[in-house]
Amino acid sequence: MDELDRQILSVLRRDSRTPYTEIADRVGTSEGTVRNRVERMNEEGVIERFTVTTRTGNVKAMIEISVEVNVDTSAVGERMADWEEVDFVWQVSGEDDIVLVVDAVDTGAVNELITEAREMDDVKSTKTRLILDERLG
Repeated sequence: MDELDRQILSVLRRDSRTPYTEIADRVGTSEGTVRNRVERMNEEGVIERFTVTTRTGNVKAMIEISVEVNVDTSAVGERMADWEEVDFVWQVSGEDDIVLVVDAVDTGAVNELITEAREMDDVKSTKTRLILDERLG
């Protein structure tokens, strides 16, 4: 991955629907080059998915999860990734092992996710942070 790839990704992070012609103008290359690079990054797994960010009035939260020491953290995270309200599952370093970023209809639905996580045998503890505001970086 080179600087041009990074510039293309920067544009796509802000709006994944940006036309390749517009990206090409912004980064100073041709539409074909942008198209080829995006396809290559897709195939190589650099781009994992294109997603939509919404303003639904839902409650967004981060649920921080600690698991037992001898647990396959990836397997726990994969099970949680299947939950409908989960947007992202991050494995992290530090006091907690997994962070879920969730988009739920209300605080009751967030609480149901917390309960579901706590009922898993491998989960030791949870902490939750409601997301009050978000901005693109």
